[in-house]
Amino acid sequence: MTQPGHPVAPHTPSTPPRPHLLRRLVPAPLLSLALLGLWLLLNRSLSAGHFVLGTVLALAIPLLTAGLRPLPVRIRKPGAVLRLALTVVADTVQSNLAVARLLLTPGRRRYPAGFVHIPLEVRDPNALAVLAMIVCITPGTAWAEISLDRSMLLLHVLELDDAAAIAASVKQRYEAPLMEIFE
Repeated sequence: MTQPGHPVAPHTPSTPPRPHLLRRLVPAPLLSLALLGLWLLLNRSLSAGHFVLGTVLALAIPLLTAGLRPLPVRIRKPGAVLRLALTVVADTVQSNLAVARLLLTPGRRRYPAGFVHIPLEVRDPNALAVLAMIVCITPGTAWAEISLDRSMLLLHVLELDDAAAIAASVKQRYEAPLMEIFE
C-alpha cells in the first residue's frame, strides 16, 4: 500500500529490479563466512584485530573475484551429492593403495600408463569443474585435456589395462551422478 505523496516507480520488463544493497555488498555469504572462519583458524586467534581484518578480507575477496566465479549452482538432488562424495572417498582410498603398491614394488607393474578418451554428456560448467577435481584428487589419474566443445575428455591413467572399462567407470561412477546433481 502506498502513502499519499509517495509515487511508486513503475516496474517495466525492460528495467530489472535492483538487488538489495546487502546482496551487492555480500554476493556470496557462505563464501564470506568460510573465508572469515579460515582466516581465524589459520591465525589461531579470535582477537578483535584478526576478526576485523578477516571480516574485511571475507567481504572484499568475493567482491573482487565475482567475475571469476561460475554461474550460480543449483543442486537438483542433494542425496546424490552424498552418494558421489562417498564414492569419491572410496575410490581415492583404493587408488592410494594401488599407487602405493606401484611405488613400493615398481617391478611388479602390470600395465603401462596411457591415455583414455572419454565421451562426455555433461555440459554444466560446475559439473565439469567438479569432475576435474575428482579426477585430479584420485591418485593414478590426471585430467589431460578437454575438447573445445566439452564433448571429449582425455584422461591420463597410471596403469591402463582396459580403456573402455575405465571410460565406462568414469561415466557411471562420476559423470552420471554429476548430471543428476547439476542438470
